[in-house]
Amino acid sequence: MTKSTELRKKDVAGLQTEVKELQKAHFGLRMQKATQQLTNTATLRSARRDIARAKTILAETLVKQGAK
Repeated sequence: MTKSTELRKKDVAGLQTEVKELQKAHFGLRMQKATQQLTNTATLRSARRDIARAKTILAETLVKQGAK
């Protein structure tokens, strides 16, 4: 799980790479579920929420930079 305080310390480029990495991890989890290799399906939900958290903080950061 990614903490929001850690994400807020990153710049825009760091947040964008974090979102991409989380999306790749989520894709891997989805493939594991499809091939019935995933035992804990709750990780899918937490991965989706981590992606949403990172995207929200990225949007907030972009709005802040636009306001300056």
